[in-house]
Amino acid sequence: MIRRVLQGAAGLGRHRVLAGAHPILPRLHPASAFGSSTDTLVSRFCLEKTDLKDYALPNASWCPDMLSMYQEFLEKSKDSGWVKVPSFKSNRDHIKGLKFPFEIPASSDKSDWRIFPRCIPEEGLGYEYVIFFHPSTKKSVCLFQPGPYLEGAPGFAHGGSLATMIDETFSKIAYLAGEGLLTLSLNIKFKSLIPVGSLAVLNVDVEKIEDQKMYLSCITQSRDQKTVYAKSSAVFLQLQLEEESSQ
Repeated sequence: MIRRVLQGAAGLGRHRVLAGAHPILPRLHPASAFGSSTDTLVSRFCLEKTDLKDYALPNASWCPDMLSMYQEFLEKSKDSGWVKVPSFKSNRDHIKGLKFPFEIPASSDKSDWRIFPRCIPEEGLGYEYVIFFHPSTKKSVCLFQPGPYLEGAPGFAHGGSLATMIDETFSKIAYLAGEGLLTLSLNIKFKSLIPVGSLAVLNVDVEKIEDQKMYLSCITQSRDQKTVYAKSSAVFLQLQLEEESSQ
């Protein structure tokens, strides 16, 4: 699938390629699909007024550390530039009116579409998480509490659940920081196990953006920073979404 997507993206640029040279991906325009600033990307992606359910809100399953740290960042969002990123059932809800610049066929009915970390609807059993983003510094913090349906070793979260959460956080921040849309690579070094029902804090930085690629890093640790659960990095492809036709 990734190869097909990259081939489709490369074809969009319609660049001439010298014999033996690597295909060149289409260059982004200085302005994004709907504006030139990160703030504009945030305003469209993070809807303030909507009837859609936001799954990134406190519920009875959240542990005390999750609740208190959520409140800390909520306060920071009032005067320190942090933005709470809403989490809807599907990414389609975040990018309504926009589409990929090439066709990716879907075999399921629209009613079945649900982003993977929100595939367990019952509160507290699967992925409980909320992402905060700082547009000016392009830093992000994700608060993640794994539920019992994500167990690997008895009493601890499966490594794959953390990998999913890291990729999900990377993907949201890559897009908000500069239209990073597709994961090209994801590398994780696991350090410690995360107890089910506890809080893991993902600290994400955008390291650099060059050659239409975005490079990100993440350290996942306990709230007191005494335990490092994983260190990871990723590369995302920058690609503009297109406005959907009204017809």
